[in-house]
Amino acid sequence: MTVAIPATAPVTFEIKSANLPLVALLLKSTDLEALARELAQRFGDTPDFFDQDALMIDLAPLQAKPGADDSNAIDFSALISLLGHYQLVPISVKNGNPAQMAAALQAGLLPAPDAHLTSPRHVPPPPSEPAPAPTPAAPLGALVIDKPLRSGQQVYARGRDLIVLAMVNAGAEVIADGHIHVYAPLRGKAMAGARGNTEARIFALALEAELLSIAGVYRTSENPLPPGVAGHPTQVRLVPGPEGDKLVMSVLT
Repeated sequence: MTVAIPATAPVTFEIKSANLPLVALLLKSTDLEALARELAQRFGDTPDFFDQDALMIDLAPLQAKPGADDSNAIDFSALISLLGHYQLVPISVKNGNPAQMAAALQAGLLPAPDAHLTSPRHVPPPPSEPAPAPTPAAPLGALVIDKPLRSGQQVYARGRDLIVLAMVNAGAEVIADGHIHVYAPLRGKAMAGARGNTEARIFALALEAELLSIAGVYRTSENPLPPGVAGHPTQVRLVPGPEGDKLVMSVLT
């Protein structure tokens, strides 16, 4: 016997599945003072780099350290406050030990065991029977700047490449989620792959930068540029290695 029961749809709300883009913070140390110093060094001059971006805290690097145990405590309230200073909104956490996950839950973070990090280096294999390709959305063109950038000025190409046709003076900053091309002397700070694109590169007609960064790996003027590179047309790229990623500079001929 089959019985059909009439249903009434709610008038005031509807519930559906949704996907939320997240920024992920891979926490490698519980020393929040050290974290604060490094965040200030990386984002102190760009307080609006993030725009209330939702954040997932991934504790996997802490578990990989020798001797990691339940005593590896984290002050999540202080961590949330610190990240909020940079317009980040922590909402979830994953890969912590039981004590860390309990502390995170008490601080208002949600467990997200099924969240996955994206990797710009990963290229999925083609399907055996390719389906008709959907019409792609037109990509953003490069942001082009044709005037010199003075000390204190900052340009950020969100979601695209940046092309600068004039000098980037000391104290100026050029930032892009993609590549950075400077067809003039680069004397300020250049940060490519700002949101984690490890394939991004920096190109300069004359490299004299105060700071170079690709996907968060940076080099400051405290380490002088190699003599064969300084002042020459140069590309900077990120190369993985057994001791971690490093910036490699090569002269363009």
